[in-house]
Amino acid sequence: MLEQVTFWIIQGPGWALFTYLVVAQCVAAFSYDLGVRMGTQEPSNQVTQVGVALFWGFAFADLIFYTPLLGVGLVAHWIGTNWAVAALAAALGTTIYWPVTCLATIWKARGAEGWNLPKESQYWVVLPIIAGWATIALILVAAGF
Repeated sequence: MLEQVTFWIIQGPGWALFTYLVVAQCVAAFSYDLGVRMGTQEPSNQVTQVGVALFWGFAFADLIFYTPLLGVGLVAHWIGTNWAVAALAAALGTTIYWPVTCLATIWKARGAEGWNLPKESQYWVVLPIIAGWATIALILVAAGF
């Protein structure tokens, strides 16, 4: 029973995050303006061109590295391969790292000329939840679940 619960603690939110990344981040790597229209990216008149470059950089890295790694790690964990721990641990480490980086950037950019992040509170709610889940999942993966 415990193994089933821990399996779904890892898999359920993991696939929800994977889906979000594909829709919100990977799309923006191809067309940042589409991401702005979808409401998943911040417009340049609110975060400056440097902010756009930063957010696009995350979208691009998510497209070519993080999202595929997370998907591979989740599939490997699902089917129980012997390399699942390594793949999923790498993805979960990244899942902890990028929200912390984003929050530190948002905090440090506060008050900078041209920086006006109207939905900043959403970042402070969602990103700690993502990092918290990834920390718990990483502990469970390391413990052999």
